[in-house]
Amino acid sequence: MGIVVENPGVLTTIQDKGRYGYEQFGVSPSGPMDLESFQIANILVGNSRDLSALEATMLGPTLRFTQDNIIAVTGGDMMPLLDEKPLPMNQAVLVKAGSVLKLRAARTGCRTYVAFAGGLDVPEVMGSRATGVQNKVGGLEGRKLAKGDEISFLAPKTTLPRMESRHTDHPMPAGNERVLRVILGPQDDAFTPKGIETFLGQPYHVTNDFDRMGCRLDGPVIEHKVDGNIISDGMVTGAIQVPTSGLPIIMLAERQTVGGYTKIATVITADLPVIGQCRPGD
Repeated sequence: MGIVVENPGVLTTIQDKGRYGYEQFGVSPSGPMDLESFQIANILVGNSRDLSALEATMLGPTLRFTQDNIIAVTGGDMMPLLDEKPLPMNQAVLVKAGSVLKLRAARTGCRTYVAFAGGLDVPEVMGSRATGVQNKVGGLEGRKLAKGDEISFLAPKTTLPRMESRHTDHPMPAGNERVLRVILGPQDDAFTPKGIETFLGQPYHVTNDFDRMGCRLDGPVIEHKVDGNIISDGMVTGAIQVPTSGLPIIMLAERQTVGGYTKIATVITADLPVIGQCRPGD
């Protein structure tokens, strides 16, 4: 027993640390878009930091508990309610069987995480329980949650050491301006000095073309020496492709494993949660 999905929200998936070692077969790693918030949620409920949990995007799910367990909600503020009463975020809370957890529209950030003590019991695929929607693997049949889904707990708990101190401050940044730190390359030599200066010195905004696969930005055109095409090569999470259009695309958790556009830079790992919590227009 565990939880029953009464309302799945917009895009709610099961994630863990991700699926690594299969990119040569075209399988992206998946995993959380905001690794920091995801790991904090797991730590609060006494799990190893990479255990299976839920990731909700923009509008969260409604879940009915069929077994007692300790949970923590972190990341974007979806104003969680437990039995129609406000539930504190970034804190371990015991939830009783029969209670209903409701996550609403995100007031800050974009993605919210719900960790459960002991993790969620779904099959491991290639060593991971993470949902890869693009590859249709992991989680629940490789898809987002749907109404009526039932998910069991692996090893639920009703008590943890020092429960009263299991909380932290982890608010989402205010406003809609973010800074991403990058390392140039591997094809930064395909751009003119003016193109590099434009990329590093001008603002870009997040478009509506933003999902777990990647984030397309709009702003000043980045100038190539010739064009944006290369022989396809390997891709990493955070790689910033710039096709011939001159507008950057940041590759994220469910990115393709190879690509044929010039990559001007890569977002540093520590700043991937920043873009993971951005919203269109930021």
